[in-house]
Amino acid sequence: ISEVDFQDSINVLGFSDELNKSLLQLYLDNRKEIRSILGELAPRLPSYHSLEWRLDVQLASRSLRQQIKPAVTMKLHLNQNEDQTAQVLQTDPATLLHLIQQLEQALGEMKMNHCRRIVRNMK
Repeated sequence: ISEVDFQDSINVLGFSDELNKSLLQLYLDNRKEIRSILGELAPRLPSYHSLEWRLDVQLASRSLRQQIKPAVTMKLHLNQNEDQTAQVLQTDPATLLHLIQQLEQALGEMKMNHCRRIVRNMK
């Protein structure tokens, strides 16, 4: 990250100006080594490949003539290190709707200036 971005990041911590200058100098002296270590520590997470989904509805059973039990079944295909894996997930529509709302909220928070600065510093 640039000098300005680093200073913005450490100013939030509330250290003295002298300590901030020392940290900045230490960062500038060891920037390449820090970047290489962080690159090695980064987890290798699987990436999205595709998603198959199906809506199942149980309309009745022997004991209950009128019963509606919907269920959403999803098969999530992931790529990791040239290998493909699949995870099968099943949930009810209410839980799926709550999950969607939470993910939309997280995406909205990523648009905030503070989150943008953190993401920019991680790259």
